[in-house]
Amino acid sequence: MERFEEELQARAEQAEEVILAYLPPVEGRQKVICEAMGYSFRSGGKRLRPIMMREAFLLFDKEEKNVHPFMAALEMIHTYSLIHDDLPEMDNDDLRRGLPTCHVKYGQAMAVLAGDGLLNLAFETVTEALSQWENETLIRGAKAASILAKRAGYRGMIGGQVVDILAEEPGHVSDEEELTFIHANKTSALLQAALTIGGVMGGANEEQVEKLSHIGYLVGLAFQIRDDILDVTGSQEELGKPIGSDERNEKSTYVSLVGLEAAGEKVRSLSKQAMEELEQLPGDKTFLQALFAYLIERRK
Repeated sequence: MERFEEELQARAEQAEEVILAYLPPVEGRQKVICEAMGYSFRSGGKRLRPIMMREAFLLFDKEEKNVHPFMAALEMIHTYSLIHDDLPEMDNDDLRRGLPTCHVKYGQAMAVLAGDGLLNLAFETVTEALSQWENETLIRGAKAASILAKRAGYRGMIGGQVVDILAEEPGHVSDEEELTFIHANKTSALLQAALTIGGVMGGANEEQVEKLSHIGYLVGLAFQIRDDILDVTGSQEELGKPIGSDERNEKSTYVSLVGLEAAGEKVRSLSKQAMEELEQLPGDKTFLQALFAYLIERRK
């Protein structure tokens, strides 16, 4: 595990170097928004999504330069979603990765605009790359851009967030189907984007791209169910946050719906299926296998 975490850190540093190069300079009359965007974008995190995208690309190709704009764009979208999630109207969080959240540091209006700015910058980054490409690379890039938009939009991440908010209304009780929808869209959608865009840009065929998409779905769902389990069985020291918050907030989870044992079995089943499907893809899958196991079996 220690060796894997060293490898993960090395890849995170690689991804960091790639994605930070796409941030705008802090200048002009609007420089405060560039500063706020950069503040949240630089606030740490494991950079899992750009790492996954790069690893999926490397299964099919080794000349990775063309996937770099998409690595940055996906992390911009992920960061904007966190800025908006932290707002008082959403999750009302004051800290993110040990730092004041964007709205605490810059105010709510600037936080909203910083999220909007990162979302727009994501597609500015992608379309600027597309304008420089031609032939097969351009075709792949256009397909990848479409995947990015769909997975981030109302049929993906935003759609999952909407249903999650509606599920928090007084008296509402989620069933397993609704909970699966929320997890599949709030969490799995951007993992699917990472893996499928990596595959598309690397030259994967349609069957392989579909396989990558389903693997992302499985891993994201397993990750979130594991999160539900840890909220019951973990310790505050391991998690770095209070445990039992789901129960205190009367929030429906896989554990509350089906019980701890069945939730654990669901995680194992999803993980096994994801690993089996990953094995069917070409290339060196060693790191991706270890990464998925790390995410699904984590203690924190």
